[in-house]
Amino acid sequence: KGTIHLFRKSQRSLVGKLTHEFRLVAADRRSWKILLFGAINLICIGFLLMWCSSTNSIALTAYTYLTIFDLFSLVTCLISYWVMMKKPSPVYSFGFERFEVLAVFASTVLAQLGALFILKESVERFLEQPEIHTGRLLVGTFVALFFNLFTMLSIKNKPFAYVSEAASTSWLQEHVADLSRSICGIIPGLSSIFLPRMNPFVLIDIAGALALCITYMLIEINNYFAVDTASAIAIALMTFGTMYPMSVYSGKVLLQTTPPHVIGQLDKLLREVSTLDGVLEVRNEHFWTLGFGTLAGSVHVRIRRDANEQMVLAHVTNRLYTLVSTLTVQIFKDDWIRPTLSSVPIANNILNLSDHHIIPMPSLKAADNSSPVTSTPAKPSSPPPEFSFNTPGKNVSPVILLNTQTKPYGLGFNHGSAPYSSVLSQGLGIPGMGAAQGFRTGFANVPSRYGTNTRGQPRP
Repeated sequence: KGTIHLFRKSQRSLVGKLTHEFRLVAADRRSWKILLFGAINLICIGFLLMWCSSTNSIALTAYTYLTIFDLFSLVTCLISYWVMMKKPSPVYSFGFERFEVLAVFASTVLAQLGALFILKESVERFLEQPEIHTGRLLVGTFVALFFNLFTMLSIKNKPFAYVSEAASTSWLQEHVADLSRSICGIIPGLSSIFLPRMNPFVLIDIAGALALCITYMLIEINNYFAVDTASAIAIALMTFGTMYPMSVYSGKVLLQTTPPHVIGQLDKLLREVSTLDGVLEVRNEHFWTLGFGTLAGSVHVRIRRDANEQMVLAHVTNRLYTLVSTLTVQIFKDDWIRPTLSSVPIANNILNLSDHHIIPMPSLKAADNSSPVTSTPAKPSSPPPEFSFNTPGKNVSPVILLNTQTKPYGLGFNHGSAPYSSVLSQGLGIPGMGAAQGFRTGFANVPSRYGTNTRGQPRP
């Protein structure tokens, strides 16, 4: 009974879709904590940018970019919650896990772009070094350090936690690991703290804060303003070196490559599948990383013609499902064909008798259906035979052909083929009678009549 709107749009706009999805995420209580940290992060970023402008410190600006990266990580965490709520659709048949991969890739690339921007500004400052005010430099450093560590340790960010463990180590992690081994060699009790692989985000936050503290002391003691630019370059290099392995790892996931650490396990499973009963061949296998910790794949399996398709499918899926969570298996039976002789008659236009000079032999049939003169079927309803052979029939004695002389071709004689009805009129039906013979062959350029002598009598 409501109002009918004839011109209402059937689809929502992009802003409407984003608003709908945001409401879906905000309905979950787990996302309230992330939204609260996001709001505090925005306030903290605003204060840090104002202090960067008042102190004229590019090192503090480089450290503030890490706080902006924390905001990107919070957005990635919200996307991770949204992915868990969404189910696969006809458009996204594999689900929405690649959205969080894309979010991690975008966040790390933006952090590297910020580091490149800091390097460019630092090169310009080396040419003309401005004066640095240290009034709020140390305050901004500790505020940013506290908030970054509190955010990293309070929010369980599943995508970045997985990437930081799966990606290769950065040069900062390797140097800290070497230093930790040296310290643990002197004090073995610290091995449980320093020897495990350190979190790269916590490590870069502590290293950046340490660089800013050194900058503050050197400026306060000696007014050495160039150290601020050097600290900015160090923080930018650490940021770039930390984010680059994560960008490479997430980029490989987006390119649907096979993870190197599972290639050996996949080869082992495929060898086991190829030895299953009824399996002849495993081909066209392709495995790729769908999301963080999710492996997808497809494989074609050729089986015997007498094998049970459902049984083989169950065994193959059972073997590969331990490693590949999203699997597509196509079963098809062997397509070999036994060679058979063709009994289909050859078409008339395949062979041209006049071109190939092939004379087909008459088919062998019963003697009752053969003519004693031509040895070909002589039925009233059948057409006249194509060729007539002067060979004796079954009950006829051989005919002795007379020696004849062929006259020159082209002297006005009729050299055409004699009709079939003239064969018997030549006297060949009775042995010893008839001086000339007429027959048809497959050769058009050979005369079919043989001449007589000048007296009109056949030669002896």
